[in-house]
Amino acid sequence: MTSDTVWGAGGGGSARPVGYSALLRQREFAGLYASFSLTAAAGTLSGFALGSLVQARTGSPLLTALSMFGSSFAAVAGAVTLMSVADGGRPRRTLVALHGLSLAAVAAQAVPGLPLAARFGLLLVVGFFQSLGTGARMGLLAEIVPASGYAPARSLMNITAGGASVLGFGLGGALLAVLSPYQVFGLAGVLAAAATIVVAATVRERSVRAARRPGVRETWRGNAALLGRPGRRALLLNLWVPNGLVVGCEAVFLPYAPGWAGVLLAAASAGLLLGDLVVGRLLDEAGRARWAYPLRLLLAGPFLLFALHPPVVVAVCAAGAAGAGFAATLPLQERLLALTPDAERGQVQGVESAGRITWQGVGAAFGGALAQLLEPGWAIAVLAALSLAVTAVSRRAVRREAGAVTAGGA
Repeated sequence: MTSDTVWGAGGGGSARPVGYSALLRQREFAGLYASFSLTAAAGTLSGFALGSLVQARTGSPLLTALSMFGSSFAAVAGAVTLMSVADGGRPRRTLVALHGLSLAAVAAQAVPGLPLAARFGLLLVVGFFQSLGTGARMGLLAEIVPASGYAPARSLMNITAGGASVLGFGLGGALLAVLSPYQVFGLAGVLAAAATIVVAATVRERSVRAARRPGVRETWRGNAALLGRPGRRALLLNLWVPNGLVVGCEAVFLPYAPGWAGVLLAAASAGLLLGDLVVGRLLDEAGRARWAYPLRLLLAGPFLLFALHPPVVVAVCAAGAAGAGFAATLPLQERLLALTPDAERGQVQGVESAGRITWQGVGAAFGGALAQLLEPGWAIAVLAALSLAVTAVSRRAVRREAGAVTAGGA
């Protein structure tokens, strides 16, 4: 089945709205989507297994948070050295190779005698290449689907990530009651292997998008151009910092409530799934833009309750409501894409993802450090307050950029 058969005669340039069913009927998108789903599930299972292992061995909130989200720090190193490969290399070849690397890392984590230092080293290696994988995947996505299908496609993939997290955290908690962390790593490895096979079998190779040869210098040139534009900086700030601080809240769930951490993480992921479903599927572009700021407030606001140590049911509901706030990412990503030339899409989206992932690591580390100094509930509330402050202070710049995007398309 060709893309024209699915999207209509307009092909990639069609402005016709695209639904989830049309997206999934297209073989390449279905393959990209399935491999992403399997990768997200594998990452969730392995991350929860490693976090539980580190918590049991060390009892340190900081090390536990870093074990679950610490790979984010290496993502920024990859973003400043490798990201031009997302547009200057063969994207399918790059993506398949990175899937293989992830599979090897998960398989190594399943070795019982592996020291914690080596486990953290594997996290850093995978994190280093993570932003390049995202850039290659999202660059392919922008070529596979038409412009009118980009937001629904990102929404569907975000929903899948949320669903995989719900199942992964919930299932991970249940599995660890009967299996060892090493056996859970083995299950994650099976999922990672399936993801590698699917993407290799379904996605076809694309031509190189960038005219210049990829490398460190070209990556720096592209990143300098990206960050040198005030409008893009404002969007990137809102895509990176509030999200990262809220992930720091989630990174403290294990020390906050060890017996309920899986449920709290699953609730947050369920909220993310529901928010992306509503915002990506039921709202049009104008509606998504209007709801961007309220959703940013929802992202952090409910976590203020954790300072009061609410009952578990209230805490779970608060985590779920906050998860829905992550849907604000969709309209901000749409604005960023509208400002990006076609030849730079892979690098720009990779940098956006790398910054977001890196700030998640910063948030996790900050949350873990705060939880060493303060009671965990108060640490969560402090991170939430900082997220709200960044959202409020940057609102004017983001609204100004939204106006520039609208004027540019008029």
